[in-house]
Parts: sequence; C-alpha cells; structure tokens
Amino acid sequence: MSNGILALDQGTTSSRAYLWRDGALRLVGQHQHRQIRPAPGWVEHDAEEILGHLQALVEAAGRCAAAGLANQGETVIAWDAATGRPLHHAIVWQDERTAPRIAAMRAGGLEALTLARAGLPLDPYFAAGRMRWLLDHAEGARDLHRQGRLRLGTSDAFFLARLTGVAATDIATASRTSLMDIRTGAWDAELCAAFGVPMECLPAIRPSAGHFGTLANGTPVTASLVDQQAALYGHGCHRPGELKITFGTGAFALGLTEALPEAGQPDGLLPTLAWQVAGEAPRYALDGGILTAGAAVEWLGTLGLLEGGHAGLDHFEGPHAIERGLAFVPALAGLGCPHWDRAARGCFLGLGLETDKALLRRAVLEGIAFRAAELVRAFEARLGPAPRIAIDGGLSRSGGFTRFLAAVLGRPIEVAGSADMTALGMLRLCRADLPPPASRTVDAPPLPPALHERFARAVELSRGWAA
Repeated sequence: MSNGILALDQGTTSSRAYLWRDGALRLVGQHQHRQIRPAPGWVEHDAEEILGHLQALVEAAGRCAAAGLANQGETVIAWDAATGRPLHHAIVWQDERTAPRIAAMRAGGLEALTLARAGLPLDPYFAAGRMRWLLDHAEGARDLHRQGRLRLGTSDAFFLARLTGVAATDIATASRTSLMDIRTGAWDAELCAAFGVPMECLPAIRPSAGHFGTLANGTPVTASLVDQQAALYGHGCHRPGELKITFGTGAFALGLTEALPEAGQPDGLLPTLAWQVAGEAPRYALDGGILTAGAAVEWLGTLGLLEGGHAGLDHFEGPHAIERGLAFVPALAGLGCPHWDRAARGCFLGLGLETDKALLRRAVLEGIAFRAAELVRAFEARLGPAPRIAIDGGLSRSGGFTRFLAAVLGRPIEVAGSADMTALGMLRLCRADLPPPASRTVDAPPLPPALHERFARAVELSRGWAA
C-alpha cells in the first residue's frame, strides 16, 4: 500500500515518524539516541545509531506515496562518499568546542564577512566551525579529501546520502551553516575559505520541497527541512509577522518576513531562509533561539529534582518563584538571542534555606518563559505587534508553563494541540491534505514590570561567567 505520506522527524534527542493515511494521522514509532559528552561543552551523536533508527521507522511505515525528513539544523557529520562510513560522531548544534577558533576569527575581523554574506554572526552555534573541526580531527578526513571522497555536511545530507543515495541539503538548512550566501542560495567561496571548509566537500543545495531521492522501499523523498522551519510551516504561519516558538531541547522562535531581513542588528535576531518550494521564490524569516529550554528540564531530572516525571511541571501552589525572589537563568549552554553570549552560564539567584525542589522546578520553567519573552520583544520591536503567537514542543503540554508564559508575554498565546508540529509541517510540505492543526488559547493576567526587571538583573549577572 503506497497512498500514505510519511514524516521523519530527526531531532536532538530522538527520531520519530508519523504517517498520514486515509485521513488519519498516527505515530509510527519513536527511538531515543545517546547523548555523548566526551568533554565539558562537547555534545555528540552516533550517526550510525540514528541511521538505524530512521531505517527501522521507514520499514515500519512501509511504502508510501511520499516522505519528508526534518533535521536538527546545525549538527554536522563527516563521511566517506565511497563507503558512506561516518568518520567521527556527529557534532551537535549545542557543542561549544569551536569557541576558541570562532573567537580568533572574530578578533581577525571576519564577522563583517559572515554578516554580509551569510547574514549570521560568528558563533559556535552555526555549522561551519564544526565542519572545519572534523576536517582537522576526524580520522582519515584529510586523506579522503585528497582522494576526493570526503563529504562534510549537516546531518540531513548524511542521512539522505545513506537512505536515498542523494547527498543533498535544502536551502533553509544550508542557510544555518555560515557557508551559504543568503542572497543567492549558493555556497560562497569566500565564506568557505574563511572557515577553511573545502567547498567541493559540501552537498548540493536544493529547494526544501523538491526531489531528494528514493528510499529503499520505493518511497520518494519530496521534502527536507530544518525542524524549526518545518514547525513554522506546520502551524500554518504564512503571513509576515506571524510568530511561532518551539520548546524542544532549546526554544526557537521564527517569524516570517516580507523580504530578506537585515543582518547584524543589535536585537540579535538572525535572517534565515524559511523554506522554498521548487519553482517558487524562497520565503524568508527572522530567527531567535534560546539554547537551553527542555534540556534544562532534563538536567533537573538528572539531578533528581524532577519528582513524578513531567507531572512535576504542573500543579504549583502559591506565588511564582520570581515573586518569592528566586530566579533561574537557563544559560546552561550560554545565552542565545538577543544576547549571544556563549560565556554566560546558568544560575539560580535568591536561594534560601526555605527553597525546596518544587520551587527550583518552578523557577526553571519561569526562566525559560522569561527568556522566550525576551525573544518576542525583540521580534515585535523589529516587525511590529505579532498578529499571532503560536507555540509547540514538549513544554507546551505543561499547563503551568503555558499559563506563566502568557502572563510573561502579557497576551494570549495559541498552544498547538499536537506537540510535534515539525512532523505536521513535513507532511504539509509533502502536500498532505491535512486539516488545520488543532490548538487552544491560553491567557493569564500580566506580570508586573518589577518582576521583568528582576529577571533582567539575573540575566546580567549570568553573563561572561566562563570567559
């Protein structure tokens, strides 16, 4: 049977597959993969482990009319084009090992080039520095480059190469590397030279909805896109100014724009490609990210502070933690937009002998919400009041979190009925005839300005700690 459409959502912590068939959506399966941390600030994945999970999901779904693949964005892999063998673990978008090299490039004045061509600041978050690290450190990489067999790319290109035989990335994912000229949609020779990444090792750039080869079971892959852009598409955000925030491992906001936004603005928002359908002009967006959101909740669990699992993220009593003088800054991997301070570190401020586990959990959720409000303020200062703010992701299932977020924003928010809008976006990009996604509206009385000021002071105290 081949009338269904398959969405493969390859995320930071797991790979999931959803199947749209005969007017019904079902979860095919989900597989978590290891988070490998060989050194402080380093994060890796086993690419072969994830590939096995994707292959199992494809097999479980069976042959379909079309499939789409969502990817992690800035995670990178080096592999042998002849054998398909990865040369090293995938280096994840959270990884900070390239920070010294990026700092040296910034000191050398190269940020003007990346802002002008890629539209991006120099930061370890983006993929180019990690590609160069793999060229320098992955076993056999230099020899394979001399033989013309080395491939360097974001994770989507590797998985497509192994699943369909087509080593390609889409234009939106390529825009997250710092190697693509955002105005032309092509790899840029000067950017590649600045990072020391051989342009001939990079995958082909294609529209987000187009042709990416055929899976082993005969299913054509007709869409490939960054997970955050896929979620924007899934929400049905097609009007400029509409804003979505996905609360996953990090929290990432995207807002569509009329045209290519200006780079290098003090608000820290980044121009990016939203998507491109083959034969059509690309759509642009502004991007802003919090580097630690759901990962902070997982961190609570590793410390034994998440009693009752995710049920411990609801049913709080009494005043908010911030009202009691307790603030948490979720800078466990540094601060993203609008600060872009990778030397910032997470911190609790206001701890007392009366502080208990429940209050710590509450402060963590509040810190994530306050940081999301910083993103929204930056977007609205640039684009004007957002006609719609939609959220999704794991934390959107927490009533306590969504109510506090509405209070911090001082306005209603639209909460997706499904936590996985990324998969819905991939299905829609594959032209699945899905109904509009279900959602609910959450509202709450706004917080007083003094509490926003208290959190802002906490953010300032977290900055530059690891410098």
